[in-house]
Amino acid sequence: MHAEVYVDVLCPWCYIGKRRLTTALEGRTDVSIVWRSFELDPDGSPVPGPTAAQVIAGHQSDPARAAARVAHIQALGAAEGLELNLHLARPVNSFDAHRLIQLAATCGRADAMLERLLHGYHTEGRNIADPDVLQVLGVEAGLDPAGVGDLLSGDAFSGEVRADERRAIQRGIRGVPALVIDGVPPVSAVQDPAALASLLAQPDGSARPQAPPHR
Repeated sequence: MHAEVYVDVLCPWCYIGKRRLTTALEGRTDVSIVWRSFELDPDGSPVPGPTAAQVIAGHQSDPARAAARVAHIQALGAAEGLELNLHLARPVNSFDAHRLIQLAATCGRADAMLERLLHGYHTEGRNIADPDVLQVLGVEAGLDPAGVGDLLSGDAFSGEVRADERRAIQRGIRGVPALVIDGVPPVSAVQDPAALASLLAQPDGSARPQAPPHR
């Protein structure tokens, strides 16, 4: 079985979804996972601005509702063993982070690279648009230091990122994490592990509910 998961490092739901998908796949050796690039804010600045918590508050007219939204996301993350520090994480442009994941995929380290980026951004509050930060995280994820340096000084894997994003548009994906199993229409990858395990147990896409992904 072939599963593609569209993610953005900036999205806390993607970190939660990755953990739930890992749980759903425990004991499975017949499912191959490919992490696909998706930018929630392609025009985002490489310079950190307001925190993720402040961005959420900016979309809410009621401060109490904003605080509740942040607490809800953090509680769901905690249930999966994640520390989501939305008051530390500052959204930035994620394009180079996606290029780094694409590089990692060439040597079987995409999962490790994505995990390190997610932890670095959501837990440690690292600037994942900063080349120096990406260099460190790439090496910590097991990539060759020279290879990471060459990537960050050029435009390698830009085409692969853009190709993933074009395919996401063609598939009607507007939010992440989005799961595509054996090429059938996308579903949310942030469902609970039991639901994800059920989806991944289907022999084809005919019986899969089309739950929308989180934004």
